[in-house]
Amino acid sequence: MTQFTIPTVETQRLTLRGPTQGDFPAVAAFYASDRSVFVGGPMTAEATWRHLACEIGHWALLGYGRWAVVEKTSGAICGIVGLWDPEGWPEPEIGWDLFDGFEGRGYATEAALAARGFAYDVLGWTTAISLVKPANTASARVAGRLGARRDGRFDHARFGTLDIYRHPAPEAV
Repeated sequence: MTQFTIPTVETQRLTLRGPTQGDFPAVAAFYASDRSVFVGGPMTAEATWRHLACEIGHWALLGYGRWAVVEKTSGAICGIVGLWDPEGWPEPEIGWDLFDGFEGRGYATEAALAARGFAYDVLGWTTAISLVKPANTASARVAGRLGARRDGRFDHARFGTLDIYRHPAPEAV
């Protein structure tokens, strides 16, 4: 069995740590809800379990991935945020899924900034994108707060048309 370690990243209010089987109830609740409509949901519990396994496997395959985001004050998992580049993606992405009840606090922006810092400073990325469904105005606002600008569209077989938001280069942040 291949062993790998998912690094932990700390921000002022959040801990970004590797996703685990113990996160399944919170992840399943998110993907069962309409809140997940822009990121492939709603999903059944079985499909969500497979998706969680995919999130963890991404780390093993590529050496980076998305973290479970934990609110330091409560210890609650409030989302999944990080680096994503599965087969069929146009280029490496910084993505965020914030769970119900945690929106409006700046958590998506805070976690995505930490993820982008990791991509640029640790992995040596020179560019990054975020893909956002055109109707997902909340995620488009997060992309804007991160300094990302619309840079075309991408048509995905499963997710449909997505707006590409290009993040500033490392030397610009």
